[in-house]
Amino acid sequence: MHVVFVEPAFPRNQREFVRGLHSVGAKVSGIGERPLEAFDPELRSWLHAYECIPSVTDEGALLEAVKRVQAREWVDRLEASVEAHILVTAKVREACQIPGTSVRTAFLCRDKPAMKDALREAGVPCAQSCGADSPKAAHAFAKDVGYPLILKPRDAAGAAGTYRVDNDEELEGAIQACGLDRGWSAAIEEFVEGHEGFFDTLCVDGEVVHEFISHYYPNVLEAMRTRWISPQIVVTNYTEAEGYAELKEMGRRVIEVLGIGTSATHMEWFYGPKGLKFSEIGCRPPGVSVWDLYSEGNDLDIYVEWAKAVLHGDTDVHASRRFATGMVALRPDRDGVVVACEGWEEFLSEYRSCVIDYHIPGTGTGTQGVEGGYMANAWVRLRHPDHEALREVMGVLGERVQLRAE
Repeated sequence: MHVVFVEPAFPRNQREFVRGLHSVGAKVSGIGERPLEAFDPELRSWLHAYECIPSVTDEGALLEAVKRVQAREWVDRLEASVEAHILVTAKVREACQIPGTSVRTAFLCRDKPAMKDALREAGVPCAQSCGADSPKAAHAFAKDVGYPLILKPRDAAGAAGTYRVDNDEELEGAIQACGLDRGWSAAIEEFVEGHEGFFDTLCVDGEVVHEFISHYYPNVLEAMRTRWISPQIVVTNYTEAEGYAELKEMGRRVIEVLGIGTSATHMEWFYGPKGLKFSEIGCRPPGVSVWDLYSEGNDLDIYVEWAKAVLHGDTDVHASRRFATGMVALRPDRDGVVVACEGWEEFLSEYRSCVIDYHIPGTGTGTQGVEGGYMANAWVRLRHPDHEALREVMGVLGERVQLRAE
């Protein structure tokens, strides 16, 4: 089977999708923005052919590249795994009559107001929301629903460009930041109080063949705005616990309503005083290499499982749930250059058996801002057979280890 994969080299874990496809026998043609000569020998060895274009989000350029590949040989699948690539790839897929995620599904998984409109109509519990195309529309929603609210781009991923507003003055600031006063469009929605997590799947023809449940500590918006916090992502291995039954049911209903077929999914959720609420879903894997945590905790290679789903319409490995896994992001105490990572060697000596891998930037390395995300500076990934014990170890790490900058 011949699979065309969009952007095989950036970000770095993209190469793992190519590896997975190659390992199960696919011919893989890549389309990306870097010259083939820039790839390492191993990545080049996995590629059957390659097309370099200026931007993979340029629909016209991507379409012409796929047509060039089709002119040479038959293409069975056209795949992408980055949020910004999903919709444009679906449009090209449809134009070239290649099976896969439809334009409708890709659009609904990208446009937050349309997504929630479709799911509310199907009975999936969501925050109140709408698409706002002007300051007037945003103020009208605020008057109807009340504060606090969330304002973000219609196609935002994660907490990018997301603002919590608690009053009229803050709403004005968010309106300007999102460009609503300059003709842009945004999603505005009720702020949902509660704990935040995500439910990820690998689906084949709309049926879930692998599922994973993860938690944020604290919630993403707070984590991405607060320097002193060392935020955590925890992947539980207690997925059969009774409390998760409603979440699994909701996730499957969302997949059905949005028409997701053979694909990875990444669904955010909240649970609080108003019960379980859907937040948003992407027709793609999660970011910050969370799939590596799934592989590490379950005695499987999730990239290979994904490739089997794409090529063969099936998987043949079950998740073991042997370990709970997680990641702690360590932020510098200020912007500048790294001068020390206090407490790291002592932590590593005591808890080495729990550590999967880590990145601690060396002295003199420039820092990145908090808004850079969970892997912008230092990070540590860990595992433990017991979910609660892992949380304790991650808490120790966050308390004892400090990245210093000046």
